[in-house]
Amino acid sequence: MPVVEPLPALMIEPLVRAALLEDLGRAGDITSDAVIPRDATLSGAIGARQRGVVAGIDAAALAFRLLDPAVALTAQIPDGAQVEAGMAVLRLAGSARAILAAERVALNLICRLSGIATATAALVAAVRPYPARIACTRKTTPGLRLLEKYAVRAGGGTNHRFGLDDAVLIKDNHVALIGGVRPAIERARAAVGHLVKIEIEVDTLAQLEEALAVGVDAVLLDNMTPDELRRAVRMVNGRAITEASGGITPATAPAVAAAGVDIISVGWLTHSAPILDLGLDADSHC
Repeated sequence: MPVVEPLPALMIEPLVRAALLEDLGRAGDITSDAVIPRDATLSGAIGARQRGVVAGIDAAALAFRLLDPAVALTAQIPDGAQVEAGMAVLRLAGSARAILAAERVALNLICRLSGIATATAALVAAVRPYPARIACTRKTTPGLRLLEKYAVRAGGGTNHRFGLDDAVLIKDNHVALIGGVRPAIERARAAVGHLVKIEIEVDTLAQLEEALAVGVDAVLLDNMTPDELRRAVRMVNGRAITEASGGITPATAPAVAAAGVDIISVGWLTHSAPILDLGLDADSHC
């Protein structure tokens, strides 16, 4: 089970608060307010309905706590843990109105983040015989990047850039607009600070050769076949970090990893991973 450091509540609260405000709309939970007595209580648990890796327990718990700080919450397992169908993840007890009002936001978050963690864990397992690491990209849900990248770490993966200001990543459009690999790298090196790393995306071995002649920290080998990746890794020969990207799945990842690359970056982890099915089941009310 990966060891993933929890995010401070200060960082995730604005995201959870915004999701609650979106759901509560202009008048709050008019269904629960009309049907459920004000003093009614509920106890139960968010549980897994299929096998997977859980992430987002703290975010789900915060959704309930923001509506009523008195709701009692007890995590049954940590983020990054493997769960089987029927296992309880988060037990809770308190105001029935608050719990029901926060339920959908809590489940949206934990199901989404657990799906990302589960997909990441599957890719990590697929390349386990090799030293390559699985990384996400910036293809994240607007507003949820912090949580989605956390979920990748919970699944045993690593993070690529969090934003455009993390590092220089020269893409194909940059190269096309400036007129080549060399001038793009030279202009980047002249413009950024000494601690900023420079990576360039290359589509061909000829572009890779040009990049290596100038010198970069990392090369993104885009949509190359396993044979091309092996040749690229030999060309680099340790002079830069090698990253493979483009259409990588659990089925194709082992061949990509076997080529010897350092990083395998996968955009669909955060933009298309299916959710992990979890639900809230009440065990008593009064």
